[in-house]
Amino acid sequence: MPQLLVGIETSDDAAVYQLRDDLAIVQTLDFFMPVVDDPFDYGRIAAANSISDVYAMGATPILALSIVGLPLKKIAPEVMAEVIAGGASVCAEAGIAIAGGHSIDDEEMKFGLSVTGTVHPARLLRNDRGRPGDYLVLTKPLGSGTLASAVKKDTITEAAYAELVRVATFLNRAPSLAAVETGLACATDVTGFSLLGHAHEIAAGSGLSVDLWMSELPVIAGARESIAAGVVPGATGRNLAYYAASWGSEVSELDRKLIADPQTSGGLLLAVAPGRLDALLGALSRHGALCSAVVGQLAPVTDGPRVRVHASR
Repeated sequence: MPQLLVGIETSDDAAVYQLRDDLAIVQTLDFFMPVVDDPFDYGRIAAANSISDVYAMGATPILALSIVGLPLKKIAPEVMAEVIAGGASVCAEAGIAIAGGHSIDDEEMKFGLSVTGTVHPARLLRNDRGRPGDYLVLTKPLGSGTLASAVKKDTITEAAYAELVRVATFLNRAPSLAAVETGLACATDVTGFSLLGHAHEIAAGSGLSVDLWMSELPVIAGARESIAAGVVPGATGRNLAYYAASWGSEVSELDRKLIADPQTSGGLLLAVAPGRLDALLGALSRHGALCSAVVGQLAPVTDGPRVRVHASR
């Protein structure tokens, strides 16, 4: 099917179907169980996470449908109304509406969105278009996985909770606009597979390897302390087991858990040629991205693991 520009082959962020020479539609869906206690914040985070897949493709969201699971015998419908209101507030910020959806009686509360976007095929961002020498730029700090687990364990501080919500509800529109403006071709968003996993996907899809630098990683305040206290999501261990890496001698156990921390509504990971790096960093600043950390670099494939993690650059 030649109109299907992006399918399941490289585990990209969304499907892309070309309608005309100058127009393609982008389609994605995502939902999960609560990651914070406040229903409104939960809805905001879930919506930002769902819309992020459209931004990761360089596309503009135009429409959302809600996906709702509600245990009617345990939770009042008014709680889910707050969740949906939170989601709708983030959709409004993105310039779209929740135009419908579907709900079921479920054993666990779930919420998310199916989001449709549009993109010019020539400006499409993909996760398999990296080139040797490209730098990897991360646009949100890491640590939402351990902090969300700390919420469940009731060990998170008030300040760390506020920072978790601020980062997780921040739309990836700014870095997406900056990437398209700079003429990039390769991007993904960092979610449950962690920075380790999503960097591996870019490298593998592009037929390359990648070096990552721990000293350059931006981190949400409180995340390192949470990991040090033993608050580590189960997905962290799965990410470490699945995505083989070589580890520099000075990379600590805490660092390994941080780079494998599963992110909820994480930032974009952008591949940029060295000659365009300054232009990208300038565009990220102008558009108001949360951060613009140069965290790694793509390289030709060598013997050994595809990902190499170093203590410093």
